[in-house]
Amino acid sequence: MTQPSLSVEERDDRVHVVLNRPDVRNAIDQAMVDELHAVCEGLEATPRLLVISGAGGTFASGADIRQLRERGRAEALAGINTRIFQRIAALPMPVIAAIDGYALGGGAELAYAADFRIASTTAKIGNPEVGLGILAGAGATWRLLELVGETVAKEILLAGRVLNAQEALALRLVSEVHEPDALLEAAHVLADRILANDPAALMATKRVLAAPREAHPDIDLQEQAVLFESDAKRERMTAFLDKRGPNRTKK
Repeated sequence: MTQPSLSVEERDDRVHVVLNRPDVRNAIDQAMVDELHAVCEGLEATPRLLVISGAGGTFASGADIRQLRERGRAEALAGINTRIFQRIAALPMPVIAAIDGYALGGGAELAYAADFRIASTTAKIGNPEVGLGILAGAGATWRLLELVGETVAKEILLAGRVLNAQEALALRLVSEVHEPDALLEAAHVLADRILANDPAALMATKRVLAAPREAHPDIDLQEQAVLFESDAKRERMTAFLDKRGPNRTKK
């Protein structure tokens, strides 16, 4: 019987997915892609925050080279990894990638699709695809430009630069760095901080952030119009004002 490629822990407010092929450094194969689609289907139906990490001290070493070697034009155009990473990026609630050890190739592109990236001190992030005769075709050529800028993106994509944790932090590719044994706890602390906010406001903000420039400001106003009529807005603002009391206008 084939072992699952993912280990999935479900909570009321979040789902923690562990990439679980440690014998091949969590290389992303078709089975893992299929299982990630199933996770996304559940999170689209019942929105919850997603935490993604890897087993065995590695986030993901890349796409499974044995499968990748056999793929041709049709598979390239199908965008096997591209589609799942797009789906993860478009999930209604925020996504956190907890990067321990290697996040290379498709593993790095999976991390780039997350809303938040935090890293362990052992993290190594890069895209060595050109050395294998292909390009980083599952999001790196445009997400990485947005995340770190053209100069660094070209160093990574064309010259094979691999970022360590401190370099990634300095570039704000990751927002936090922790010791490996503290990484998952830090991911859940970040999740708690995010989830202290109103879910509808979180989802609306994520949709607005993903909208093209020409959609603004109309999309902001439309989303705000819905939130302005919500019970959560009234309850949260009332609680805020009650907490501050009569001195609330003072700075």
